[in-house]
Amino acid sequence: MAKEKAPRNKTIDTPLSEGGEYLSRCLFVSSPVSDIEDILDKTIMGDSLSVLPLIPDGFADLIIADPPYNLSKDFGDSRFSRMKPQAYEGYARVWLSAVRPKLEKTGSVYVCCDWECSPIIWKVLSEEFKVRNRITWQREKGRGAKANWKNCLEDIWFATASDDFTFNLDAVKQRRRVLAPYTENGSPKDWEESSSGRYRDTCPSNFWDDISVPFWSMPENTAHPTQKPEKLMAKIILASSNKGDIVLDPFLGSGTVSVTAKKLERHFVGIEKEPQYCLWAQQRLERASEDKTIQGYEDGVFRERNYR
Repeated sequence: MAKEKAPRNKTIDTPLSEGGEYLSRCLFVSSPVSDIEDILDKTIMGDSLSVLPLIPDGFADLIIADPPYNLSKDFGDSRFSRMKPQAYEGYARVWLSAVRPKLEKTGSVYVCCDWECSPIIWKVLSEEFKVRNRITWQREKGRGAKANWKNCLEDIWFATASDDFTFNLDAVKQRRRVLAPYTENGSPKDWEESSSGRYRDTCPSNFWDDISVPFWSMPENTAHPTQKPEKLMAKIILASSNKGDIVLDPFLGSGTVSVTAKKLERHFVGIEKEPQYCLWAQQRLERASEDKTIQGYEDGVFRERNYR
């Protein structure tokens, strides 16, 4: 008998035996697709290396990829086994080469990784794109280690197809409390007063310390082992795409990129080979039709972590 959840536990963990209605709305692509409209705003169930050659080139304004890190880990019914660095480099080169033709000439690509495979991702990414920056974000949580520093940081590499690309600075400013306000001629300098205190909307850096990893009481949380936060993806999507643009995720997992794109009025195409994760992604997408909130993002600004 399944253990009953606590009332505040919002984790999405619908089993395959109960999620047929969601799976039925996912796509299988087994032959070439000529019209992007046929796969737009859909979850494609299949392996990216098999699906990508079958879908149109040059359609994506933004690609966000969260491939398996070079760690031994179970993902649904499949397992990714740790490789030697040279083999992982080869793996990264294969999937990036498959993804590259799908990007529009003015498009951007972001690739998630950990500290160990980060140099490999940079090397391979720089062969196909113009690397712009390395974002490091603080996970807040991390497994302790007795003889090492706890690992609670991850990287995201930002690259573009050309020197002509989208970057919406004002869309990703972060609201921070002002602790030592400066004045000029008796008036606030670079800060504002509100009912909740003094604040400043600041330009974002490449170190993000305002992200909360999804946990059991958050509506976005799923049982996926490496789920990324919607707030994390919202920063990327707002900065590097515009409303109506198309976002591609070739390693969709439980759907965070597609869900966040939908909430922010972008189109999306997500590819995921595990049926269980496709189910959760589709379930989240349908909920997003009614609930467009993104934890930590309100009134067009990003708030500090746990600001409430």
